[in-house]
Amino acid sequence: MDAGAAPGLEGPPQQEQISHTKLSADDEWNLQQERMYRLHRGHESMHLEMIVVFLCALVVAQVVLVRWRQRHGRSYNLVTLLQMWVVPLYFTIKLYWWRFLSMWGMFSVITSYILFRATRKPLSGRTPRLVYKWFLLIYKLSYAFGVVGYLAIIFTMCGFNLFFRIKARDSMDFGIVSLFYGLYYGVMGRDFAEICSDYMASTLGFYSVSGMPTRSLSDDICAVCGQKIIVELDEEGLIENTYQLSCKHVWERTHFLYGQILDWLRYLVAWQPVVIGIVQGINYSLGLE
Repeated sequence: MDAGAAPGLEGPPQQEQISHTKLSADDEWNLQQERMYRLHRGHESMHLEMIVVFLCALVVAQVVLVRWRQRHGRSYNLVTLLQMWVVPLYFTIKLYWWRFLSMWGMFSVITSYILFRATRKPLSGRTPRLVYKWFLLIYKLSYAFGVVGYLAIIFTMCGFNLFFRIKARDSMDFGIVSLFYGLYYGVMGRDFAEICSDYMASTLGFYSVSGMPTRSLSDDICAVCGQKIIVELDEEGLIENTYQLSCKHVWERTHFLYGQILDWLRYLVAWQPVVIGIVQGINYSLGLE
């Protein structure tokens, strides 16, 4: 063969690289899953060890948290509330969730002002009602968001989104986000409301360390704001209703199941990232990948 023809020879066809800009979201997801499967192929025994470590960490963490909550409930609630407030901020900045960050910022600013007012001494006569109205509003909004999100998820699973020509992914995302907003701000509102009520009760004299209150009110005076009760027990109020317990205190009733769901979310948001971080540290020390 003539040497001059060598430059004209064509090599084997090169495999064309796939451009990620031409892939749809579903194709991109499938490609990532395929790469992950190839990377971890043949690591079944290692994965089993990682699952065992994770389950053991969950059990130990659950026992420790339950005992901590039973023995030192005040410190447990304070640390949990702090993590509930800070952990989502880290993920929102890292993942560019600006919508959640804006709502988180607005809630934090207003709640910080309410907390500031509730901890002042002497306590203003308008502060208890301001605190009550704000956290009652948070409770109603979070409950509404939770219900809307839950219904959106159920309707999507039943296929009702097709009647409105809404993609299943969009309707499911809306439902999950709404449900998370309702549960998250419900937890935050309830915890901050407890802190404010403890401070105000101590300042007003309804609570003392010895257990003997230094002040008492008549039956027709609200124990929250110290003003005369306008709405009767059996009367429907425009803004807020009046509820009375055996101890003659005003109380805004909440659903027991809703409270249990909020406790579950508190563990999921505040402590689950800590458990996962501990598990990752153990896996790294054992050489598990």
